[in-house]
Amino acid sequence: MNKKLVVLGIGISGLGVANLAFNKGFKVFVSDIGAINQKIKKQLDNLKIFWEENTSEATCLNDANYLIKSPGVPDNSPTVLKAKYLEIPVISEIEFASIYTNAKIIGITGTNGKTSTTELTYHILKKSGINVGIAGNIGISFAQQVLDNCFDVYVLELSSFQLDDIVNFSPDIAVITNLSPDHLDRYKNNFESYIKSKLKISLNQNTTQFLIINANDLNLMNAIKKNSIKSKKYYYGYKIDGPSTTSLKKNKINIEHLNSKTMIPITSFPLKGRHNLLNAMAASTVASILNIDKNIIRKSLESFKSLPHRLEHVLKIHDVNYINDSKATNVNATFYALQTINSKGIWIAGGVDKGNDYGELIPLVQEKIKAIICLGKDNEKLIKVFQTIVNIIVETESIDEAVKIAHNIAERKETVILSPACASFDLFKNYEDRGDQFKKAVRNL
Repeated sequence: MNKKLVVLGIGISGLGVANLAFNKGFKVFVSDIGAINQKIKKQLDNLKIFWEENTSEATCLNDANYLIKSPGVPDNSPTVLKAKYLEIPVISEIEFASIYTNAKIIGITGTNGKTSTTELTYHILKKSGINVGIAGNIGISFAQQVLDNCFDVYVLELSSFQLDDIVNFSPDIAVITNLSPDHLDRYKNNFESYIKSKLKISLNQNTTQFLIINANDLNLMNAIKKNSIKSKKYYYGYKIDGPSTTSLKKNKINIEHLNSKTMIPITSFPLKGRHNLLNAMAASTVASILNIDKNIIRKSLESFKSLPHRLEHVLKIHDVNYINDSKATNVNATFYALQTINSKGIWIAGGVDKGNDYGELIPLVQEKIKAIICLGKDNEKLIKVFQTIVNIIVETESIDEAVKIAHNIAERKETVILSPACASFDLFKNYEDRGDQFKKAVRNL
């Protein structure tokens, strides 16, 4: 008799895992708390996969062998709680898909920088001729990739939500870029719970596998010291030395690996800022472990193009720079963004607060920001923190209005930056939608 698998939430990951599970002979049921897209319904119907929509609790759970929930579904949802009561294993798409591939897996997580590091690692590996795929939190289903392709290596961006439900998943190379408070609304305002989730990427690693760690991140380093990790640890960062390290010295990435030193010039690396150099160090370390030639790494770094919505230069209008940093959905990401401003700035911020502590931004805001435009339905917390620091604080719920106000306030050689430090779901579909609307509003000035 076929095993039964219930998929909770039919987004990108849910659809991918439903397709893979059906292909592997599972009896698949899909349940979603909202309405299911007509196109997806047709795909499910063609496979004769039963589905239900607009239901707060799955009705088809009792005889299931597995429940695979989408990353956005919280642990306290009625279906998840029922599954645990019935002792039905709750696992992630990442866990399930990894069972059906023998490919080498590179898993990359962290509060910030994980998308850029994932893209950069994939870019280097692709340029080297490796048969490589990319998936995960980057918006591509790992399960669908495993079903449709036969890659030798996968580079996976992994969020804490995806790592929450792993059981045996063990990447051959894991990277943790940094740890700072984020998604605390999901983790009951407990930073330690969030850290525990992130460190799950190394939980099942063995002594033949690798963990690459940002040595400049104190939260991460303290967490590593407290946990027993079996994998080989490699450290990267500024002003660090020793074996199994990657550092920046005289405009060169210096990698010390297997009693050898590799020097990679970065004078032509197109991405600016300390955080981007850290991402480049992490990706170069992965490449070095995979024995990719240093000249390929250098050329790959030089040809890499910056990602949209991350410190993306939009336009210069009347000598005012407009920067789209919509991907900055937490305080730490915005901290990096404000650091890059070399002139006085107008900061467009706000959205869905995720338990943010804006205190660490106060010195940068005092130094660099002359006006804050709050873009969200509830701006009370932002205003409370900064009202005694910044003379001009304006509230708006429209990106067009926010851009027009910024345009009127800004003077020559100043910067207008959208770096919200918050999620986007109060006014926008996602951070991409927010960034795209910002760029459109700037171009319409």
